[in-house]
Amino acid sequence: MQLLSRSIKWVMLVAGLLTCSMFYALVAPEASLISNFGQALEGPVAQIVVRNWGALIGLMGVLLIYGAFREEARTIALLMGIASKLVFISLVLSFGQAFLPFQAGVAVVADSLMILLFVAYLVTQRGSARSASA
Repeated sequence: MQLLSRSIKWVMLVAGLLTCSMFYALVAPEASLISNFGQALEGPVAQIVVRNWGALIGLMGVLLIYGAFREEARTIALLMGIASKLVFISLVLSFGQAFLPFQAGVAVVADSLMILLFVAYLVTQRGSARSASA
């Protein structure tokens, strides 16, 4: 676990950069949907919703990158990243299992790994803080 504590900056940086890849949906919403889910949505509402979705996920990546370099923001960045990724995974597994063969399936696996690393880091940091104060 010390390796994870020493490496969390790089873990968060890589996770943040991967998450920022969803800015793609902001600039190419139809292509992003086809890549991730194998289908596209049509119409102006879809354009707004998909672009907003891409922007919000991309901003979550920016938050992870920020937390990688600013230790005082690390815990909240990790908690928000965990929450966001858990919602996505839950939705895909609950309503979108048909999309698992597409990039959504890759994202579920990658996000699950990120969640495990983030939780492991937070648990070890909490344990370290407790033993330091005892």
